[in-house]
Amino acid sequence: MNCRSEVLEVTVEGRQVDEAMLALLHTILLHRSTGKFHYKKEGTYSIGTVGTQDIDCDFIDFTFVRVTSDELDRVIRKAVGEFKDALSNSGSDGMGQISLEFYQKKKSRWPFSDECIPWEVWSIKVNVVNLANEQERQICREKVGEKLGEKVINIVEVINRHEYLPKMPTQSEVDNVFDTSLKDVQPYLYKITYQITDSLGTSVSTTMRRLIKDTLAL
Repeated sequence: MNCRSEVLEVTVEGRQVDEAMLALLHTILLHRSTGKFHYKKEGTYSIGTVGTQDIDCDFIDFTFVRVTSDELDRVIRKAVGEFKDALSNSGSDGMGQISLEFYQKKKSRWPFSDECIPWEVWSIKVNVVNLANEQERQICREKVGEKLGEKVINIVEVINRHEYLPKMPTQSEVDNVFDTSLKDVQPYLYKITYQITDSLGTSVSTTMRRLIKDTLAL
């Protein structure tokens, strides 16, 4: 199986990291989740509904849509919080990457553990910059909102392609494809990982500052 890989890149200031990551990760999971499966007999099932809600960002001019699931939101927020803390501890300007990997399990014979086979990976590269004053922060607030809007459109376009998805499982195999631990939603099996790299390169930092200064000059 070939694993699809998609890369997104955003430049934000420190206080925008968690909201930007939540917006992108929740957008992907919105399209990679279903309602709970209710099996009537082997091979016959119905799928519950999935609620959605609009979330307004505090530090970005942006509203995103997420699945109505407090349990899922807590899991995502915990992962994003750990990523943000690691970025903060890396220095004033930093660069990191958070990845959302979808996989399915392949049962192995005892005593071997199940094999996890990835089928789609989303990597979000994050560049963190420091801004000089409130005027620059306001411009960044608007620009990041515009960029997130573009990223969301890109995510939806990619997901709407007719590419591989795990086939709908039988009742005995549902745990090999979906995370059934949540009571109100059923995302495909996934894991979130992150890594922190060296200090932000001059090119990215300079690009953001030039963007802000060009806006100020208008």
